[in-house]
Amino acid sequence: MTKTLTFNELRAFKDSLPDGTIARIADELGLKEETVRNYFGGSNFKDGQPTGAHLEPGPDGGIVVLDDMTIWDRANEILQESQA
Repeated sequence: MTKTLTFNELRAFKDSLPDGTIARIADELGLKEETVRNYFGGSNFKDGQPTGAHLEPGPDGGIVVLDDMTIWDRANEILQESQA
C-alpha cells in the first residue's frame, strides 16, 4: 500500500509528533535517526538512507508518495498513544 500527500502535509504530520518520536522509531526499527528524518522530508543521505519516500515538484511543497508505510504507521501509533 502507498500513501500520497503533499510535502507540507508530511512536514505538518512530523511536527505534530511528540518529542523523541524519531529516535524511538529508529530504535524500534533498527534504523539510523537520519534515515527516519529522511522519510519525513530530510535529505541527509550521508548519514541516513533513502526510505521509499518519493518527492515530485508541485504545489504545496510538492507531492510525496510513500512506498513503505512502516515508519508512517509506527508514527501514527505513537501519536495516538500520546493523545490517549
